[in-house]
Parts: sequence; C-alpha cells; structure tokens
Amino acid sequence: MPEQVRVRYAPSPTGIPHVGNIRTALFNWLFARHHGGRFIVRIEDTDQSRRMDGATEAILESLRWLELDWDEGPEVGGEFGPYFQSERLDIYHQYAEKLLGQGDAYHCYCSPARLDEMRKEQARKKLPPKYDKRCRDLSEEDARAGGDTDVPVVRFRIPPDIRVSFNDQVRGEVSFESNVLDDFVLIKADGFPTYHLANVVDDHLMEISHVLRAEEWLSSTPRHVLLYDALDLKPPHFVHLPMILGPDRAKLSKRHGATSLLEYRDQGFLPQAMLNYLALMGWALDDRTELFTRQDLVRHFTVERVGKTGAIFDVDKLTWMNGVYIREMPSEEFIQWVLPFMEKDLPPHIPRPLDREYVARVLPLLQERTKSLKELGDRSSITGDGPLADFFFQEELEYDPGSLVPKKLSPEDTAKALTIARERLEGLGSFDREALEVLLRDLAKELGVKTGQLFGALRVAVTGRTAAPPLFETMEVLGRDRCLKRIARAIAGLEARQQN
Repeated sequence: MPEQVRVRYAPSPTGIPHVGNIRTALFNWLFARHHGGRFIVRIEDTDQSRRMDGATEAILESLRWLELDWDEGPEVGGEFGPYFQSERLDIYHQYAEKLLGQGDAYHCYCSPARLDEMRKEQARKKLPPKYDKRCRDLSEEDARAGGDTDVPVVRFRIPPDIRVSFNDQVRGEVSFESNVLDDFVLIKADGFPTYHLANVVDDHLMEISHVLRAEEWLSSTPRHVLLYDALDLKPPHFVHLPMILGPDRAKLSKRHGATSLLEYRDQGFLPQAMLNYLALMGWALDDRTELFTRQDLVRHFTVERVGKTGAIFDVDKLTWMNGVYIREMPSEEFIQWVLPFMEKDLPPHIPRPLDREYVARVLPLLQERTKSLKELGDRSSITGDGPLADFFFQEELEYDPGSLVPKKLSPEDTAKALTIARERLEGLGSFDREALEVLLRDLAKELGVKTGQLFGALRVAVTGRTAAPPLFETMEVLGRDRCLKRIARAIAGLEARQQN
C-alpha cells in the first residue's frame, strides 16, 4: 500500500446519479476511510453536448445524503484543483501536444459524416466499428488537404501487434491485443478532451493511487495503460467493480424500477439503510452478515473482499433492510425522520401543521409495520403498501361496507353487534387499551360471536381497512368521539346497503 491512499469519484454531470454510480462513490469512500486516505470528487464535465442542468448539484446532494464527505473537490477545494475538468483544458492540450510532438498522436480531419458512413459500411460487412486510420500515416498537409473538415480531432496512435497487460486487483492479470483497439480520440473538435485523456492526466496530476470504477471501464483500461506508457507516467492500481444487475440479471435500468439514488431518498428510504445495502452490491464480509453500521463498513472494507460476479439489486431486499432500520430506530428519531414525509404526503384536506403530540401517539403503533417513510401517508409509495397512517387523521373513511361483515356473520347481525358495541363504548369510563379489551372481549361472549368477528368489524369501522395496527391501542389513540362517529357511519352504511 502506498504512503497515502488517494482515490477519486469522477462522475459526469450528464444525468441524475443512479445507484450503480453512487455504489462506485461509496466503495472509493470506504477504501479511503479504511486506509486513512483521501477521497476526492472530480467532475468530468468534458461532454458538453450531454451536460444536464442540475446534474452536478444532484451528484453532490447524493453524496451528502449518504454522508460521503469528500476531502478535496467542489465546495471544499484542495491543492490539486480545479476539480471541474472544463476548467483544466489548457492542461490537457499540453499533454496532447506532447503526444503529437513525439509521434504518439496525430490530427484527424475526417468529418462526423464520413465517420458515420464508415461505421455503417463496417456494420454492413459485420466488422467491428473502428477508425480506418485514413489520416494516421499522412503528413499534416496531406491529411488536411484530403480531409473533409477544417477542425481536426487529435487521435492516439495505437501501436500494432503488441499485448497490453495490466493487473486488476479484483480480476488479476488482464490482457488485450492492441490490434483490437482503434486509434481513439484524445481531443475532440470542440477542443475538449475525451474521458481517456482527461482521466489519465488528472489521475496522474492529482496523485491518485487507486482507481476503483465500474466494470464497464475494464475494456478502456488498455487505452489508458498505453497513454500512461506514452507519457512516461506510472499508472495507478486498478480495481474494476462488478456490475449491478436487475433481478433478471440484465444490467440495472429504469425498467427495473427506480434507479436514481435521490428517487429512493424521496420514496422514504433511510440513508443508513441504503448505505448498508449498496455496500453489499459486490462486497461481502462473509456469507451471513448483512447488517453493518457505517463504522463496521469502514473497519472491514478491503478490495480483497470485492467479488467478480454481478450483484443483484433487489428492491424487495432493500425495502426489508429499510424496515429493519426503521424498527430499530428510537421513537423520537423516527418522528424526526417521518414527520416531513407525513406533512407532505398525507391528503391535502388534512390540516397542517400536524399536531406533533398526536403524531407521537400514532407512530409507535405503525413503526413496526413501516418499511418506508413515505408509505405512512402516500399511496404512490414504492413499497406498494401505503398509506399506513391516513386513517388516523381523516374525518371520513372510504371503504366498501361489505368489508365490515365478517365470515359466517350476516349484515344484520354485524350491524346489531356494532350498535351494541357503540352503546357500551359510549358509556365506558376510561377509553384506554386495557378497558377496551376487557369490554369488547366480554361483549363478544355476550353476543355469542367469536372475538375475531367482532374485532374485525370494529377494525374496519374505525380504520376503514381489514389490516391495521392493534385494535385496542388504535382505538385509544383515535379517541372516543372519533371512534363513536365512525362506528355510527359504519352502521348507517350497512343499513343503507341492506335497503338497496
């Protein structure tokens, strides 16, 4: 291990960062923190045509949400800046000129139209798409004269007939034949560098010791190795992380559901649960441990435990893990996390701000059942189970009166049982869980019905649903007046249904 580990997360601001992209950031952060090194954020904004407004802010917000603090980069600076590649163009041109001067690069005057036609012809002949080297061996004058554009690109001259090898700390020795590589572009016609040149130059100048990046960049690494060699620079250690796949083992994409990290945040997932889950996407301590604190991950994370095979991103597993974290959270902390979601997601007719004292009584009944913060008030929750809390705040409940009728009980008997229950509840001295349970269990015996039948009818009457938190605790929190009104409406609904 070098004297100081320096790793970088270098996203391109061409979109909102997805979970695979942030997993790369997390592994770099864990590696740096484990070794007492430096975690650098560098924005690779050289693709001006695809740059998206707000993407850089979303990248940094994603890191902040997971508390992946960076030691150098945007907002914090550092001695190796600037940390936006668009502010480093002169540096890249200096290195490109060096390569041109020593014959390792050349100007290419082929227009995009010619290159497009060339690729179509290669496709028709079932040949791999590669630059045909038209300008490679021409003099500058001949290339310019025979070209079809006045603004050239700079291409790297791939040496023929050699084997390019490098060591990957996950996959071991990796080799490519140089003849399968094309003369790739270093400087584009707009004057901006390509990823290949910019990341090699910046990783060298920023003294990056290890490059941890997605497996999709493995095939680009021989180009980078050749560039390091041509520039007489020492390459970093390479670590290519396994792909993240959907449940169908295809590359994770939008068809598998939400992929943007911030989308999961907005759907009520906790950052500590997401951090834990993403750490398991390609890394494992053993074959049984699944729950880790941030400190555990930093202590145990090594690249030797990074796997080669693709990791399956399973939303159901993430949802389960999120539920575990929610259940283990102290109640006061749970209120702090969930209250903003409830304020935003509960139906608009419910008065705001919510009564915090009342919310504090409601939430203990729901915390055990909650899998995402959003499902407490929003029907569009990614878990598909929400909302869990709306009936605690609504005056009018919507449900099919038929759901009030338990199995093996008639609508008439159900209405009668609810009517008697309402009368007894109205006269109950203390409307708390213990008194409610004693009263209603005794009433079931008196009426000659099973407790499940009576309790089921009451549950639907006071909550509007067949599955809800424990009945007596729920009724205590709802209060006598609200329960009596709802039971009266349930009786009226049953009677109206019978008349129809």
